[in-house]
Amino acid sequence: MFVIIGYVVVLGAVFGGFAMGGGHLAALFQPIELLMIGGGAFGALFVGNTGKAVKATSKAFPQVFKGAKYTKDTYMELMALLYEILGKIRKEGLMSIEGDVENPEQSAVFSKYPKILADHHVVEFITDYLRIMVSGNLNAMEIENLMDVEIETHHHEALLPAHVISKLGDGLPAFGIVAAVMGVVHTMESVGAPPAELGMLIAHALVGTFLGILLAYGFIGPLGGLLEQKAEESTKMFQTIKVTLLASLNGYAPVMAVEFGRKALISTERPGFLELEEHVKQKR
Repeated sequence: MFVIIGYVVVLGAVFGGFAMGGGHLAALFQPIELLMIGGGAFGALFVGNTGKAVKATSKAFPQVFKGAKYTKDTYMELMALLYEILGKIRKEGLMSIEGDVENPEQSAVFSKYPKILADHHVVEFITDYLRIMVSGNLNAMEIENLMDVEIETHHHEALLPAHVISKLGDGLPAFGIVAAVMGVVHTMESVGAPPAELGMLIAHALVGTFLGILLAYGFIGPLGGLLEQKAEESTKMFQTIKVTLLASLNGYAPVMAVEFGRKALISTERPGFLELEEHVKQKR
């Protein structure tokens, strides 16, 4: 929603200001210029990226028009899930969660938390490390190192679409210049034409530069920044799980392990201590 609102503001400010200054909006409608800029940028997108990067970008692109995926409610649900799992381990032993780990979709514990269960990557991260804890072959330090490697890999993959979009935005002004130069070439071919016609041709050429810059900094560039923010949010989810599970491995009670996870959250999503305590107890 905010993306659409932002686009409306950009268009209103730029084109509205142009019209208020006495400009003719029809002069800015240059489909051929758009074809050159858009087509050139689209082609460069495929030249400069692997198939995996293009596929990841196309998959991530629709996410920019959706709201935040990891909200305070999502984290509250995560904390409640981890609290219940760790409480079960403390009371019944590690082997008691083996069925929950192997089939989370059929688990009575995971089924209470649909937001978490719907996120395949989060569920996989939780169950993988619970499975390692059940096996008992690694100590807390070794598990922490393994978590760090996996989180770093996830973060790198999550940032890939942001980098692709940002590079695309960076190239648009140059394609705008290409379109403008082509327009100037066409104008020079028409030397000898009436001044009014030459003025129109020059105006059309300048529109190419204008469109390239507008698309870069008003439309495509900001999307790269937004995708980067979403990648950071997803990484924070994994870091919260990591801190909570490691606290449990180091001997802390479930209520304190969850508190460690709560402290890892940023202030806008972090619930209060009493708020979280009441919530996790209600979910049991």
